[in-house]
Amino acid sequence: MRVFFDSSAFVKRYINEAGTDTVLAWCDRATEIVLSGIILPELISAFCRLQRESRITDTQYRQLKSQLMADIEDAALADLSPQVLAQAIMSLETNVLRGMDAIHIGSALALKVDVFLSADSRQLEAASRAGLRVDVV
Repeated sequence: MRVFFDSSAFVKRYINEAGTDTVLAWCDRATEIVLSGIILPELISAFCRLQRESRITDTQYRQLKSQLMADIEDAALADLSPQVLAQAIMSLETNVLRGMDAIHIGSALALKVDVFLSADSRQLEAASRAGLRVDVV
């Protein structure tokens, strides 16, 4: 099963919070983890924020970054192709979304995933309207 994680979902793989158990279960069920290429800067940004706020140490930051980099090597990543961008634009024109959320939806559509995971209810609603099977984490 090809499982797409947006940033709000995939961060739960690294930071223990509500939904972490669900994300880990989906990771175990997935035959392929699918991500948008924008996930790397989004998650590194989240890790840096946690570090600045002294919620994680420098060592923990390096460990999280290393884990993320290893996971991305094994994942299917969507580039910002014309198809992804066209799908993102359609999502923006028909829903109230942030640009990055629309890129995640466009990426999932372009890579023909089996399920789209997010913690963002507005994004999940838009993804469902675009024809994706969705689940909240």
